[in-house]
Amino acid sequence: MTENPTPTPGSPAGDSSLSTPTPKPGPRPGAPKPGSRPSAPAAMRTPAPLPHQPQNDPRKWGRIDEDGTVYLKTAQGERVIGSWQAGTPEEGIAHYGKRFDDLATEVELLESRLHAHPEEALSIQHTAAELQETLDDQAVLGDVEGLRQRLSDIKDHSDQANEQVQKNREERRLNAIARKEKLAAEAEQLAADSTDWKAAGDRIRAILEEWRSIRGIDRKTDDALWKRYSKARDSFNRRRGSHFAELDRNRAQARRTKEELVERARALQDSQDWNATAKAYRDLMDEWKAAGRAPREIDDKLWAEFRAAQDHFFGARNAVNQQRDREFAHNAELKEALLAEYEPQIQPDHDLEGARAKLRELQEKWEEIGYVPRHRIREFENRIRDIEHRVSDAAAAQWRRTDPEAQARAAQFSARVTELQHQAEAAEAKGDVRKAAQLREQAEQWAQWAKTAEQAVEDR
Repeated sequence: MTENPTPTPGSPAGDSSLSTPTPKPGPRPGAPKPGSRPSAPAAMRTPAPLPHQPQNDPRKWGRIDEDGTVYLKTAQGERVIGSWQAGTPEEGIAHYGKRFDDLATEVELLESRLHAHPEEALSIQHTAAELQETLDDQAVLGDVEGLRQRLSDIKDHSDQANEQVQKNREERRLNAIARKEKLAAEAEQLAADSTDWKAAGDRIRAILEEWRSIRGIDRKTDDALWKRYSKARDSFNRRRGSHFAELDRNRAQARRTKEELVERARALQDSQDWNATAKAYRDLMDEWKAAGRAPREIDDKLWAEFRAAQDHFFGARNAVNQQRDREFAHNAELKEALLAEYEPQIQPDHDLEGARAKLRELQEKWEEIGYVPRHRIREFENRIRDIEHRVSDAAAAQWRRTDPEAQARAAQFSARVTELQHQAEAAEAKGDVRKAAQLREQAEQWAQWAKTAEQAVEDR
């Protein structure tokens, strides 16, 4: 007998019943991209993937009679599924058992897909329903009713998985909306308040990159959120552009102002009116600071020119001051020498006229010498003033001692004493003791006054 593994024409079930394609690996329409695949629902994740079904024993589920008719055993009794003419009955039973194994593998693949890709639940459910409808027409030997139950379970689990997928999708949608709302609000705040232009600009660009990575929002909501972000970005860009345009205008004005200040500084650099010009340069510096910054390279160039003019003037002034300081220091040495020479010679208590002559010589030479360093002015003034005071005090004392009026007053007091003493003696001679005592008491008083007057003349 020639082996023919397919039923003969006219059999209850032909080979076409096994033509349902086995799912192939690869991308599926509507499948999420890698990295964004939703997780399986809890109901589908908890159990481990269904294990491979044990190898089918086709002898348990059917037979082939002598004329080649193939029977499938079911709970309702035997059912003819085909005719075998291509070999021995054992080979036929093995052939129809293998067909069952292929069909069971297809069901197992649907179970695995549902576990791994719950987002395809509706497609899997549809495939399971189609396959379940063809079970009665399948020419296989095996637990067909078991497959039917497994396909029913797949359909039931598909409903649960789809509900969970929809719930997860809605959660992702709400989370995505919340993230974009937060990003839009941040962009709006930056657009309204920030003046840290570089940091804010970098952040707005980073927000855009993050924005593009957020998916799963319905078109209408996504468009509304995008308009908020886009409006905020445009507002920030306009405000930043306006700021830098104003900054450019200010820098241009600062450049013109500083160019003018450089010219004014150069016009003063050769002046020898040291105090007035130094004050003028301080005023120019105040104007420079108030002018703001010109473009950086130009600002640095103008500053170098401005400083060069200042340095020229102050360098010249410093040179003059240093020469003056050397002269003043030399003057101080000369005055020290004068003092050392004349102080011992000026002795007004012993020789007033000689002291006056030496003082005049000292004063004339003193004025001819000129200025001394500022910090020694008081020292030299005090030293020569002390000499001047010694001479003037001695002259005043001598004048007081030779004052005729003072000497006359002292003589009058003495004459009065003598007169009162004579009157006391005359009263006593006449026996008027009481009057004599009074006159002597008055004479004593006038004697005290005379003594005081004479002492005053001597003290002068």
